[in-house]
Order: sequence, then structure tokens, then C-alpha cells
Amino acid sequence: MILVGIDVAKDKHDCYICDSDGNVIKDSFSFDNNIDGFNLLLSFLPETSDNVKVGLEATGHYSLNLINFLVEYGFNPVIFNPLQINLFRKAHTLRKTKTDKIDAKLIALMLSASDAKPHLDLSYHISELKSLTRYRSRLKAQLSKLKISISRIVNIIFPELESCVYSVTQKSTLAMLRMFPSKELIANAHLTKLTNVLMANSSGKYGKDKAICIKKAAAKSIGSDSDAISFELVQTIDLINFYSSKFKVLEDKIKFIMDQIQSPLMTIPGISYNLASIILAEIVDINRFDNDGQLLAFAGLDPGTHQSGKFVAKDVSMVKRGSPHLRWALLNAARLVAMNDETFALYYQKKKSEGKHHYVVLSHTAKKLVRVIFKLLKENCQFVPQS
Repeated sequence: MILVGIDVAKDKHDCYICDSDGNVIKDSFSFDNNIDGFNLLLSFLPETSDNVKVGLEATGHYSLNLINFLVEYGFNPVIFNPLQINLFRKAHTLRKTKTDKIDAKLIALMLSASDAKPHLDLSYHISELKSLTRYRSRLKAQLSKLKISISRIVNIIFPELESCVYSVTQKSTLAMLRMFPSKELIANAHLTKLTNVLMANSSGKYGKDKAICIKKAAAKSIGSDSDAISFELVQTIDLINFYSSKFKVLEDKIKFIMDQIQSPLMTIPGISYNLASIILAEIVDINRFDNDGQLLAFAGLDPGTHQSGKFVAKDVSMVKRGSPHLRWALLNAARLVAMNDETFALYYQKKKSEGKHHYVVLSHTAKKLVRVIFKLLKENCQFVPQS
């Protein structure tokens, strides 16, 4: 068996090739992250992928093009978690040395000692879904940062506003601040105009009384009047509106793909397009998991274990070493399913009655949900509520 270890970087990659007996076939060398470099790597590999194992470290988008290139030529690489490589390095030497060439050699050695499964050639829908859901996560993070900026600005120019409205980042409040971006403008605004803005953007929940309340608070506000900060406020609101409009288009695209997939996850009460798409995209292919315990570990929801001699730790936290996206989706799905399914609701209440904290109970509910998801995806069957 020929073992090929590749350490991935942005501009170049390091490679080490040996056989299963440890005999060096090609000592550590570097190749560029371009087509010439990829062809150089290919020149050192056999024409067929038989008896060849290629391994590399999971490095996000830096390894994506290389993986696609290798898959195209029939070499499905094994993707190692960086933590695995770090622990393997520590197990082989006490010296604190780390270089790209050493890592490439370690990855090759790990291939001979590991039973890790090769990279899966993703289906078109799952590949697209994974890109879109990850992009959605980044877009949501950008929106969250902008909303935090709005709270900061409001605390400077009109701190009393928070006591007048449910949220300073809700649609009606942002529309008002976009039109009247200072306490002075709000205090001097025509009551009818202010009322119309609030009513139009709150589905009629905020009316004349709310407008009067806000105007009175603005007139007595201790906030600072600053053209620069008001300008920043308007610009930030424009960015929020822009990102929000793109967010809607993105969710429609995810919904379109999910409708084509027709996943059984959509039959679970409480799980809709958003959470189902994340769970599917992160799992990729349920057949790479032999049991629900492996899926639980992949999500990082399995509890840690600590035992030494006669001592066995009882209160241990979940490992959190799996996919953070999948873990987030499962925990949120567990909360919603417990609100919409009687069996899960009873299970949640049972754990709650044992005196466990809400988040501990939620993790237990998520573990139960993982078993259900594993069965549905394995057997491609719909969710049936238990009596």
C-alpha cells in the first residue's frame, strides 16, 4: 500500500510518500497550489488509485480544490481532524517541533495506523446545500454584529428608547431611526408622520400612543446629538436592510433545494427548512456512520469520560469536538421538537424533574433526537409520533 501524506497551506502544500512498511518512496517535497503543482503531485502517484491512500488535514477552503482534483483522478483522500494530527504528533515525539514537512510525514504514517474512511464524493444537492448553509451562518453573524452596533449607537444618541420599544433592532424601530436619526429629530417630528412610520412597519401594533411616548422620551433624553453618529446610524441601518434582503433570497434558494431532496427530516414536528438543511448538509451521507453513537460523536454531543484507578468522574461535559454547525442545529431542533411532539415534551419534562439544568436537559433531548434522525435517514422513512 502506498501512503501519501499532504500538509495543506494557502499557497503551497507539502507531501510525503512512503509504503505501508515505512520505506520512503518520495521524501518530503513542496508543490504549488495551482494546476502545475497539482500535476507535479500526480506525476509521483501511480496511474491508478488501487493500493494508494492519500491523507490530508481538514483546513477549510484551502484544501477544497486539491480534494476535488484528487477525486477527479480517482484518489479519494482521507480527511483528518487537526486535533487527531496534533495528538499523533505528541505521541511520536517529546520534542516541541512542528513543520509542514513533518506534518506531511505524520499524516502518511497515520494512514497506516488509521481506519478512517475516505472523503465522500458529495452529491450535487448536498454540496450546494453545505455551501449555502455555511454562507447563511456567516451572513447571520454579520447581521448580528450590525445589530449590536445599532444598540451601541442608540445608547449614545437616545438611551431612553430601549424602555419605549420591545427592541431597538426590530423593523419598526429601525424604520423610525432611519427617518429620524437623532433624539432632536424624533422630538420635533410631526406626530402623524411618526405614527405612520411606526404603524406601517409594525403591522399596526405601534400607533399614536407609542409615537407620543417616544416623542416625550426624546424631548427629555440625555443622549448626545452628533451628525457623525447619526450618519453612522443611517449607514448601519442601510446595511442591515441590505443584508436582510439578501438573507431572504438565500433562504428561498435553500428551500428550493430542500424541496427537491424531499428529506424525511422535514416530517419531524418542529424541524423546518432552516434546521433540516443544516443537519443534512453537515451529516452529508448517513451511511458513513455505522450507528447513532458515531453520529452523536460527530456532532460533539457525546459526554466526555474520565476514569483513573477506582475514580470515575460523574459530572462531565460534552466533548464539543465535532461539527459546531451540526451541534447548534441539533440543540435548537431539540428545543423545537420538545415543543411540538408529546413524546419529546414528556422526555424533556422527565429530565427537568430530575433537577437538571435547562441546557443539560436540552443536550439529553438532542441525543434522543439524534437516534430518531439516524433511523429516519438510514431507512428513509417518515417520522411517526409515538402514542
